[in-house]
Amino acid sequence: MRIALTENRLKLQHLFGALERGLVLITEGVAGLLVAAEIVLLLIGVVSRYVFHHSLVWSDSLASLLFLWLAMMGAVVAFQRNEHMRMAAFVRMAPPAWQAFWRALALIAPLAFLVLVCGATLDYVIDEANLTDPALDISNAWRAAAMPAGICLMMASSLFQLARLEHWRPVLAAVALTGTVGLGLYLLQPVLLGIGSWNLIIFFVGVVGLCVFSGVPIAFSFSLASFGYLAIATHLPLLVMASRMDQGMSQIVLLAVPLFVILGMLMEMTGMAKALVAFLANLLGHIPGGLSYVLVGAMYLVSGISGSKSADMAALAPVLYPEMKARGTKPGEFVALLSATAAQTETIPPSLVLIILGSVTSVSIGALFTGGLLPGLVVGLMLCALVWWRHRHAPREEGSTAVRPTHREVFRSFWIALPALALPFVIRLAVVEGVATATEVSTIGIVYTVLAGLLIYRRFDVRRVWPILVGTAALSGAILLIIGAATSMAWCLTQSGFSDNLASLFGQLPGGKATFVIASMALFIVLGSLLEGIPAIVLFGPLLFPIAETVGVHPVHYAMIAILAMGMGLFAPPFGVGYYTACAINRINPEDGMKPMVAYMLALGFGLILVAAIPWISTGFL
Repeated sequence: MRIALTENRLKLQHLFGALERGLVLITEGVAGLLVAAEIVLLLIGVVSRYVFHHSLVWSDSLASLLFLWLAMMGAVVAFQRNEHMRMAAFVRMAPPAWQAFWRALALIAPLAFLVLVCGATLDYVIDEANLTDPALDISNAWRAAAMPAGICLMMASSLFQLARLEHWRPVLAAVALTGTVGLGLYLLQPVLLGIGSWNLIIFFVGVVGLCVFSGVPIAFSFSLASFGYLAIATHLPLLVMASRMDQGMSQIVLLAVPLFVILGMLMEMTGMAKALVAFLANLLGHIPGGLSYVLVGAMYLVSGISGSKSADMAALAPVLYPEMKARGTKPGEFVALLSATAAQTETIPPSLVLIILGSVTSVSIGALFTGGLLPGLVVGLMLCALVWWRHRHAPREEGSTAVRPTHREVFRSFWIALPALALPFVIRLAVVEGVATATEVSTIGIVYTVLAGLLIYRRFDVRRVWPILVGTAALSGAILLIIGAATSMAWCLTQSGFSDNLASLFGQLPGGKATFVIASMALFIVLGSLLEGIPAIVLFGPLLFPIAETVGVHPVHYAMIAILAMGMGLFAPPFGVGYYTACAINRINPEDGMKPMVAYMLALGFGLILVAAIPWISTGFL
């Protein structure tokens, strides 16, 4: 009897495994094809407008329609791969016996939201069916249907992942906790409806905090809080939730997200990033601390293109770390510098943080691209000054037997790296000269990188193209789902009157503009540490930027302050997720870098103060 039960269980597990693999293959296939389709559509639009002087309205409309599908399918792939952004520092500190419970909760809480919001997304599709896209002459329901489709696929994926868990007790405990919190809030609805703004504390501090620190993905933490607030503390229709998420995720400017992600991956694949590092190493590697300067410079040049600081660090660290270690650099010193350079380069165009900030605050992305170069350079110089101070008494060629490269070798490495050095300038020139918009310019970079890989570096690996497309979809879906969830959350905060109260509070701070800037720096450092960069910018950018203009701070100047402060928080231990990512990439114990990181945080802070105190650094070239 027991043998028969075991055999049936194995057959059932095999069936579930086959179904899950089939679902993954289909989802990844659709997501990868959507990324490729977006690249082709935008490239066709650029060529048609710039070469043939004819704008294709239908290409933009089709790209917008497919974009919401890409966002949702990418979110599904990220869910299947467990790649949605989360704050797991506190969960990792829990005893091993509790780890299974936290893993189960990270699946049960999103599943609860998906089940609750599914009906609202179907209502949204029905509502959108009454509207027609004028360029394509089809119902908007075709676009809106992406939301319930993605939600159903994520529900299925969460069930498959729950079925793989070895023990059911943690799952039942997670269900009990989620159900108890939800039911408790529902039973308190008569009370909550009467307490007004205190609901903001309950849902957007209490619920969000509970979810985030429990390891629930940030997108679902925001979504649960917003849905709970709308369903329990207001009389608004839940259709609003789907509408706000759609509005946040499907802005056409955000098409730059997946395209810049794939551009960064192509740079690594074709060897452009490696060539750039090799040139800088030949140029500076022979002086004391030379490779530290190389790390700062290389991150400045390639940062912001991939959309992922993890990708930037993963591209540069393996090239530099072995040689720096051979020259006597301690692991903790290296990981601290790597983290600091990643934080320093958040303002370097073409940065996805700049693009996303511009999309949610209506600040010109072209102006942000222009304004971001000098602040990043100023902060980089602060890091270089610290490197010089630490190595000022070190002997030349410390720890290395390598001879100084000849001028011919330096020139040769420069010639090889020239295509990589030119890429950021090609991208910026295309935007400034009107060849392409900030959304389309990434396609020019993609074509440029592909041609450089095929014709110059001869390192274009066709077998890696499909994994890059799917990986791009996953990362983009994770980012865009956060933006959609944060947009709905920001709308709830705005309609509740919170933005007016915040404006009043900041307006009453003594000291006027100076106090507002200092308070904003502190706020974004904390938010960057707890929420990571993109959620912090999307959530608080629309609330704080109008206040900044009111008190007399230029939007571009304020953008640089917010992004640099957020970057400091993102890479500041003990909570900064970016710092632990840098440690994981290089397999370095986080404790080793804690002490060296203090000095680099001080250098970053001094650079931030300079940028905040001198507006010209951000606005002088506008």
